[in-house]
Amino acid sequence: PRPQHPPEAMGQSTAAAGPGVPPMSLLLLLLLLSPWGSAAGSCPPRCVCASNILSCSQAVLSTVPTPLPRFTAVLDLSHNNVTRLRADWAPGRLAHLHALLLSHNGLSFVSTEAFTHVPHLRHLDLSSNRLRALEENLFSDLSELEVLLLYNNEIASVDRTAFENLGRLRKLYLGQNRIARFPLELLRDGSRLPQLALLDLSANRLHSVPVGELQALPAWLRDRLYLHANPLACSCPLFQLVARGRHRQLSAVVDFLEELRCLPPAATAPVGILSLAGQQPLNCSEAREAVLEAHLGDSVTLGCDTRLRAVRQRHWVTPGGERVLEEGGNGSAALLANGSLQLRALRPEDAGTYACWVAGPLLNETLYVELLVHNFTLHGPHDTLNTAYTTLVGCILSVVLVLIYLYLTPCRCCCCRGAEKPPAPRDDSINSSVLSTTPNHATGVPGEPCRSRSASATGPGQNGRFKVGGTPQAPPRHGPKAQRKVSDPDSVSSVFSDTPIVV
Repeated sequence: PRPQHPPEAMGQSTAAAGPGVPPMSLLLLLLLLSPWGSAAGSCPPRCVCASNILSCSQAVLSTVPTPLPRFTAVLDLSHNNVTRLRADWAPGRLAHLHALLLSHNGLSFVSTEAFTHVPHLRHLDLSSNRLRALEENLFSDLSELEVLLLYNNEIASVDRTAFENLGRLRKLYLGQNRIARFPLELLRDGSRLPQLALLDLSANRLHSVPVGELQALPAWLRDRLYLHANPLACSCPLFQLVARGRHRQLSAVVDFLEELRCLPPAATAPVGILSLAGQQPLNCSEAREAVLEAHLGDSVTLGCDTRLRAVRQRHWVTPGGERVLEEGGNGSAALLANGSLQLRALRPEDAGTYACWVAGPLLNETLYVELLVHNFTLHGPHDTLNTAYTTLVGCILSVVLVLIYLYLTPCRCCCCRGAEKPPAPRDDSINSSVLSTTPNHATGVPGEPCRSRSASATGPGQNGRFKVGGTPQAPPRHGPKAQRKVSDPDSVSSVFSDTPIVV
């Protein structure tokens, strides 16, 4: 049996444990030193408090409990019935609060001054509520906000200034709402939300998106731009935007490929955007990515459109295998401060495929840019003519010359009476020669075909023959019958005789 200690012995033992301090006083002192011990820091009823975390989830609350401890860093009010968030929900300044969770509350109203007392908030969850509009300057007091969750609401309109002063916002979730207009001002120029790396607009009512402006965005932002599950109208630019995203393995495209659908013209059922390739009525074709065209002597800049934001190192490799590592480079290639490659005074040998190698904190990426250099300058005369153009010009000139030769050459024929000699007298004896069956000279009989006068332009040679290039000499006239004709060697009368016939 265990020995029984008298009460005096127990008292001596307690006194030895804490001389001069009663046991209940010690417990009370510890409670006062605890952060939840003071009246101002007491844990609200129906809430769970752990260190600087205050969890009041599923506590059937219709208002925010008060008073809230000033050192609260995380406040979870999700799954309650807090339908209105007024400006006085936090009477005192909560300088340590960095996360506020208000999802699943049926929240339909948020005051524009509701976040005045929580300036250091970095995470705000307003998802799965009944918000219908984002008013002017609604979140302008949250200059340190990084994550804003607004998905699964009834938001139909977004004021252009609703996200003013959110210079540190990195993730914005607007999916599963009723937004019909793409808020391009959030992305244009990167001035409104310079740190934004994720924008979720999925499952809204977008019928069109500014494809050209979206394609110009950097790849690290297009990698987290979610547009799936929207009733988009089919178009070839939209197809090319999605096709390029798949080619680049962008998360927003690859992870939701089956949900990227669009409505073709005069159709009732949506189809996959990538199924538009070669299909009627649009018959879209996939455009090659990162293909740049330039001319001789131009200066171009090749962009390294990487998906990685925190790039530690990068370099370019030219088509000839030369590496461009440092700013300034050598020769005609120079690496710029933003990672782009500048080529000056392009030459034909500069054409080819350039590779940009990028090293990130977790993975690496290699991008390829194809450069086409046309063999003539953009301004001024061409240095060399295109072969097809030269052939075409040659054919046209040949046809023109043939037409000129056929139709515009002067006709020197027997029909030209103006240059013909006057007819010989009727009493010329050679006209009655029985040996001459054909006239020696053309007489211009109507209906007779024209003959060339080239033989008549010859002169007499030896033995009465005619020599080419000569000019016939008219014999002198001594009387009415002294004139004689010059024989035609091609006539029938000259075939049987080598001497002229004298009558």
